[in-house]
Amino acid sequence: MDLTATEWPQEAIARCVATVVRSRRSVRAFKAQPLRRELVEEILEDAACAPSGANIQPWRVYALSGDKKDELAGALVRASRAGAVPAPAHFPDPLPDVYRARLTDFGGRYYASLGIDRSDAEARTRQTERNYAFFDAPVGLIFSIDRRLKPHSWIDLGLFAQTVMLAAKARGIDTCPQVAFAQFHEPIASYLQMPQEEITAFGMSMGYGDTQAPVNRAAMPRFRLQDFAQILGFAG
Repeated sequence: MDLTATEWPQEAIARCVATVVRSRRSVRAFKAQPLRRELVEEILEDAACAPSGANIQPWRVYALSGDKKDELAGALVRASRAGAVPAPAHFPDPLPDVYRARLTDFGGRYYASLGIDRSDAEARTRQTERNYAFFDAPVGLIFSIDRRLKPHSWIDLGLFAQTVMLAAKARGIDTCPQVAFAQFHEPIASYLQMPQEEITAFGMSMGYGDTQAPVNRAAMPRFRLQDFAQILGFAG
């Protein structure tokens, strides 16, 4: 029997959504298999249902594939090697100890999965440059927002991006959100001919993940509910 989504048993819907949410992870090695434009458009159309304050829908996204993606990646690698971009400023300095410990743990797991010693600066630089090539994924996304907006609208952009990742995963497509693109706003804006008011927020790799790649099999632990949530006022 062909059921519409509204006719599915609620428990089945919950299990399906939970499976998608819990199976999503950041993937950094992709198969060469391309993504059809129509499929990418479907994902972005689903993501446009994300909430935003007062429904202003502040997100902007540029989807790149083929030569366009490769040209941008090449420009970013050249800019990085020339020292033509600001230093990364993703985290405050100093980073509070609790978060620094988590960052250090991530770095250890990440580089170990790649067989890169943390003291090997050359190998780490090569891996960092793979960020700018969207880890060789068939599709690269650049997310931007009007720089005049306040932090609450950046939350809206994050909600949109999360919905992109879930809509992709529901179709068996993997993603990796990448803040590494933020420092490259000038070359990105120039290449994409962004309006002056736009600012690059982050990028995202999208494609079919290579399940055999060690980097995609590295365990990244999640905190338990009681570590991050307080549940108040419930009976029982």
